[in-house]
Amino acid sequence: MRALVLFLAAPLLMAQSLTPDTASRFARLALRCIQQEYPNKLDHVINDSREVRSPRDLHPAFYGCFDWHSSVHGHWMLVRVLRTFPQLDLAPDIRRALDANLTAANLRTEAAYFDQKNRGSFERTYGWAWLLKLAEELQISKSDPDAQRWSTHLEPLVAVIVQRYLAFLPKQLYPIRTGVHPNTAFGLAFAWDYAVAVNHAPLKQLLAERARFYFGNDVNYPALLEPSGADFFSPALMEADLMRRILPSADFQRWFARFLPNLPQQLTEPATVTDRTDLQIVHLDGLNLSRAWCFRSLANALPVQRDALRSAAVRHAAAGLQGVTAGDYAGEHWLASFAVFLLTQ
Repeated sequence: MRALVLFLAAPLLMAQSLTPDTASRFARLALRCIQQEYPNKLDHVINDSREVRSPRDLHPAFYGCFDWHSSVHGHWMLVRVLRTFPQLDLAPDIRRALDANLTAANLRTEAAYFDQKNRGSFERTYGWAWLLKLAEELQISKSDPDAQRWSTHLEPLVAVIVQRYLAFLPKQLYPIRTGVHPNTAFGLAFAWDYAVAVNHAPLKQLLAERARFYFGNDVNYPALLEPSGADFFSPALMEADLMRRILPSADFQRWFARFLPNLPQQLTEPATVTDRTDLQIVHLDGLNLSRAWCFRSLANALPVQRDALRSAAVRHAAAGLQGVTAGDYAGEHWLASFAVFLLTQ
């Protein structure tokens, strides 16, 4: 196990990038799960008996990987791997799988699902954010004819998600500071990346305004309370990573000095994962990976704390990477996406 940890951590420690061999290991996990319908954890409000349907009937594109959002970011990960290593040995398998799922008809059905009764909070905002991250990746990859086609197919669903952000955020008066799916800072951060990539001015303006409204006056954040037992995000670091995007450099440095004047050990030392077969405890592997990508990004924005932040990033990456291919579906259906995001920042 220690040898595997060191092998998987090597790209971060040396080249700080994804290697073809590691990309293949991670891509195989997504290829196995994006078309695996069961086990499945549906987030589905049943309005009447006609809506008692299978995951694949409800979500013909994103029915695999245990839940909708994990399927979405599994697709994102495969597109990112394909763009990073177009000659990867698994590239033909990746293209076939994405072709099968990301059809125009499938994605029209996905978009229509959001317009049905009692769907207003479906995947808000974690799944929304990953869907826009997938859209962003396909935009970046548009020189690839397959990616251009998938991007076109995705457009109706992207339009629905963007409209959801525009309609919901003005009504959300208080941020959600959890370490799991509804975390507001994460939802804003990935949406911001999309808005910048496609130059969506109304969305970008709203996200910047909401970020300042929710988080601009935060001081002395109680990071000593982290982590909670099922976190896959650090509320403190996600907030900081969002504000890094939104604020000019000097303003962000002043904001961070007020927000986290000290980095407690609970934040800089990796979380311990005691059971990787437990669907909640294994979240902590994701916490280590997402903390690592936040620490790396913050290190580039905070020269005074750079060495300490980079050191924390390396420790968290090494701890998190060991859980990606641990052999249980509880983690393997989603952790590779977090790892690829970290290693391809």
